Amino acid sequence: MRSNQIAISIIIDAPVQKVWDELSAWERQGDWMLATKIWVTSEIREGVGTEIEALTGFGKLGILDVMRVTSWDPPYSADVIHTGSVIKGSGRFELVATSATTTRFNWSEEIIAPRLIFLALLPGLYSGVRISLFRFARTFR
Repeated sequence: MRSNQIAISIIIDAPVQKVWDELSAWERQGDWMLATKIWVTSEIREGVGTEIEALTGFGKLGILDVMRVTSWDPPYSADVIHTGSVIKGSGRFELVATSATTTRFNWSEEIIAPRLIFLALLPGLYSGVRISLFRFARTFR
């Protein structure tokens, strides 16, 4: 197993707090994440210790991603650890105010997987995340 990195950044036409408020509404992420349903599984709904599950797929085929928030710095960043049986690693959402009305959204993941499997999945993963982030950005228009 090896650590593999992926990162994507986009500019969103909205102030950082507004972007954070929408991004940190976990269940609503399913509205813009491609083929994904998300739910909070812990009593804690925000902050360190929040537990989230995301099912990504089509029809009855999908991958369950189990996560726990490990760092919480509103309205700038949140880190998660992936603790499921299939997806392992960590993820980070980072927001940077580029002006009073625009925000750079930096999304990154460290995925623990054999390198060949990661490279085989990378084109679809990168495309899917990029499409999802642009869908998210459109919610502010």
